[in-house]
Amino acid sequence: MQHRRLGQTGPFVSALGLGCMGMSGMYGPADRAESIATIHAALEAGINLLDTGDFYGMGHNEMLIGEALQGRSRDQALISVKFGAMRDPTGAWLGYDARPQAVKSFLAYTLQRLRVDYIDIYRPARLDPNVPIEDTIGAVADMVKAGYVRHIGLSEVGPETIRRAAAVHPVCDLQIEYSLISRGIEESILPVCRELGIGITAYGVLSRGLISGHWSKDKAGPGDFRAHSPRFQKGNVEKNLALVEALKRVADQKGVSVAQIAIAWVAAQGDDIVPLIGARRRDRLSEALGARNVTLTEGDLAAIEQPVPRGSAAGARSAAPQMAMLDSERG
Repeated sequence: MQHRRLGQTGPFVSALGLGCMGMSGMYGPADRAESIATIHAALEAGINLLDTGDFYGMGHNEMLIGEALQGRSRDQALISVKFGAMRDPTGAWLGYDARPQAVKSFLAYTLQRLRVDYIDIYRPARLDPNVPIEDTIGAVADMVKAGYVRHIGLSEVGPETIRRAAAVHPVCDLQIEYSLISRGIEESILPVCRELGIGITAYGVLSRGLISGHWSKDKAGPGDFRAHSPRFQKGNVEKNLALVEALKRVADQKGVSVAQIAIAWVAAQGDDIVPLIGARRRDRLSEALGARNVTLTEGDLAAIEQPVPRGSAAGARSAAPQMAMLDSERG
């Protein structure tokens, strides 16, 4: 497993990270034993970056990771945690809370659920419109000084917010959606991050499974948020799966899977980008790990982007209410 530094100030992480959200219900039911086995398999394969959020399954995901890491050296895993999203007992989203006192309270509960003494990378999940980013980052910086947090990250914020946050404390990375069919960061967000020496941890590299090569129409079941996601809706999903078919022809010529070429494309966009793999089963993890062996030439990149050009996806990457909460989507 290759490693790269996360930004100018962050830790050295594996070239692929494991996103654990899907292990806690966002894509429908998940098998607990298989989830833990997948985390173990990732660690044994050399992946050391585990990404979670304290609101994934209302704490379930953190407790799952805490259980998976028991008996292992703390430094075997770098844990990245998002905080601030509020949910009610039904799981409904209530907005965001990034007040300084809330930040420190969220962190206290996270440490308990994960059974650790510190968090490697701590980040607000979204920009709280009612709290200046300087106040939020300042509170996390207090926790860095106290030893409870090692590095500060950001998630789904735009250029102005990135600059304001970085002026308070060094930011190691921005976590944001980035894939062949979600390339919005290229215009202004990625240049600012590179100017400031901030890395990218890219989630949604397979667009929630849409460009994995395994998705078929009407596949989303109970509890799977993709049933309401624009790109998976009738009229859009057919157009998007046609893009996948075009991508498959390129993948077949390389002798790799669609998922592998899609992951390799993200990784090839720069050494400052770390794709997060959302595998919740060992077979999917094994396939994703195969992307490490895919070398893309300039000709390959052109062949990939020709049938799947920027802006070709049908439908927004999230539903309208979620898009409205994304600072990264504001002009």
